[in-house]
This record gives sequence, structure tokens and C-alpha cells, in this order.
Amino acid sequence: MERRSETIVDTSNSRYSLNHQMNAVKQSFLLVILFSSVLSSQWITSPDFDAQAQRGINAVYNLEFEKAELEFSSLARNYPSHPAGKFFLGMIDWWKILMTIDDESMDDIFIQKMDDVIELCDSILHINENDVAALFFKGGALGFQGRLRANRSSWIKAANAGRQALPIVQKAYKIAPNNYDILLGIGIYNYYASTIPEKYPLVKPVMVFFPTGDKLKGIEQLIKASEKAKFASLEAKYFLLQLYYNYERQYEKAYNLSTSLLKQFPNNVVFHRYVGRSSFVLLKYGESSAAFSEILERCVKNIRGYNDFAKREALYYLGMVSMNIFNYDLALKYFYQCDELSRNIDKDDGSPFMTMTNLRIGMIYDIQKKRNYAIMQYQKVQRMKKFENSHELAQQYLKSPYFQ
Repeated sequence: MERRSETIVDTSNSRYSLNHQMNAVKQSFLLVILFSSVLSSQWITSPDFDAQAQRGINAVYNLEFEKAELEFSSLARNYPSHPAGKFFLGMIDWWKILMTIDDESMDDIFIQKMDDVIELCDSILHINENDVAALFFKGGALGFQGRLRANRSSWIKAANAGRQALPIVQKAYKIAPNNYDILLGIGIYNYYASTIPEKYPLVKPVMVFFPTGDKLKGIEQLIKASEKAKFASLEAKYFLLQLYYNYERQYEKAYNLSTSLLKQFPNNVVFHRYVGRSSFVLLKYGESSAAFSEILERCVKNIRGYNDFAKREALYYLGMVSMNIFNYDLALKYFYQCDELSRNIDKDDGSPFMTMTNLRIGMIYDIQKKRNYAIMQYQKVQRMKKFENSHELAQQYLKSPYFQ
């Protein structure tokens, strides 16, 4: 019997996939201008300040939080009236939240730190309403609060933060329109304000209150920021990585960016996971397997950032690679472990990983001619939270076995 012609592709970019894409509209409000520098006479132009900020930024990206805290705490002490130190210290907490996204224990701490930044910026703007640094960091603080609210599905609070942040960043852009660091936030807004309403009509009523975006212009601005910005270059590359993979499906570009970023920051689990994902979609199964095997090893060693969520993703993709090279017994081994881990870490509504893992198990049972087991799997999938076309596929394979 011939196997049905079907390319098994990735449909589950971890817990960030569907919700992350929905939340991306809030990222358009984020306008991450945290790494802007030397924008006007109002900005600190000390070489020591710049070097110290850059060392801290690099440490954050490499998840070396202790090093970053030393650098940013020093900035906060040496420049107590400038918002940079306080803001950067908050970014350490932000990355800690990203590493364990389901843990809400640090949310209040992070929100308070951003409130402190906003309060300091307001005191500066009370004296000089055109202070570029204060405008930037206030917009960034509001944006990050909005992003966190969106991750927690607090849509009204998230949208309100975006509503407050946008005019602030626009004003800063008007003051310094030729600065490539500023271009990061404007590019992010242009891209997502154009893309998200098209893909997710649910958010269109919210976007009515915001200026129209321009996707192509946004990508162009992000590319310029990634190439020419002094401190925003890395953040621009990270956003380009996300949009290339999650929206534009330009996987070769995502692969090149992720491998480059991981080479520069070898401890960053986010970049590591993108390397594994993009290489898988490009059918570079050897590279994908190597990347996720290394992620799995680091999870076992409990290296920072390599937690149960990274472990689950590694198990899923290792199962997918094994399935695609027809090693079904090994694939089942990985999928069983992925399913078990999902049951430990998922919330009540389940996750795309749990749904898609059980669907794959059923497909393998069909290939192995274990039809009764396959039917039970498909029925189980239908009782789970739907992800993309999971229920339709389960119904299809209930009617006709995946392997015929």
C-alpha cells in the first residue's frame, strides 16, 4: 500500500504560535525603542555610558542577567535623573518572564518597574516636553506594559497602553526623523498595524482608532534599523526574525537570522528554538535534530531559559523529524514524552502541542496498521482544544485511515 502524499510540516510554534500571533497586534503598540541612544543634546553622550549600556544589552540577550544587572544598576546610580538605568533593569525582568511565560508571579514587579520609569519620564517632560530620551523611554515602558497585558489576554488594558504609547513615539520620531534607532519602533508599528487586521479580523474594531500601517515600509524600516541603528540593531533583527517566520513565511531569511543571532548569543534559548524551527521547515532535518537535541540536553542540565516549555518543543520537533524520516518507533517515543509533559504544564484549556502531538500519534498508529488505537487518538483530538485544522484532520482520518 502506498502512503498518502502529505508533507508533514510544523503547525505549532510552541505556546506562542496562535496566541503569540494574535498578541502581535499589541507588539505594534510596544514600539520597542529601549535601545535608542545619542538622539539629541538631551541624551547622554558619554562614551562610558554608551559602552556600559551596550555591555548590559548584550548580557541581557545572552541571558546573563547578573552581568546585565551590574551594568544597569551602575547606570541608574550614576545617572539617577535619566530613565535608561531603570528601564534597562526592567528589561531583565521582561526576559525572565519570557523564559517562563506561563508564570505570572513576576508580573506585578515588572509593571511597577515600568510605572517607575513612566513617573521619572513625566517629571522630565514636565520641565521639557520635547525631551527625546523621556519620550522614548515613556513610550517603551507603556508599550511593554501593553505587551504583558496582551500575553495575559487583558485586551482592553493592552490596547489602552498602546493608545497612550503611540503619540509619544510619533512625537519623538518627528523630533529626530533621521535616527535609525527611532526607526525600530516606527517600523514595528507600520508592519503590524498593516498585517494584523488582515490576518485577524477580530482586532479590526480596535485598529480603527490607530493610524493605518504600511507593511512593506515597516519591513524596510526594520531592515534599516537592523543594519544602521547604534543600539536598536539587535532588537530590529529579533523582530525581523519573528515576522519572517510567523507571518511572511520567508523561512530562509528566518533561518539565516536565527543562526546568526545564536552564534552571537549562544545562551539565548529563543534564538536556539528559532534555529530548530526554521531548519525543520526548510527540511534541514539534520540541523533541526541537532538543534533540538542540544536544547533537550540543556534542559536536562537546567541551563537558564532551557525549561519545560523549551523541552516540550524539542520533544515535539524531534518527534516530527523522526516521523518524517520514517523512524516511527522513535517518533512515538518523543511524542509520548511531549504529551506527558504537556499534561503537566498546560493550563486547563490545553495547548497546540498537546493537540498536534496526539494527532501525530494517531497518524503513526495508522501507518503501523493499529487502526483501533488510531481511532481512539483521533477521537481524543476532537475532544481537545482545536488548533488550526486539527479537528478537520481528525475527522478526515476517522473516515479514512491516514495510511492506506
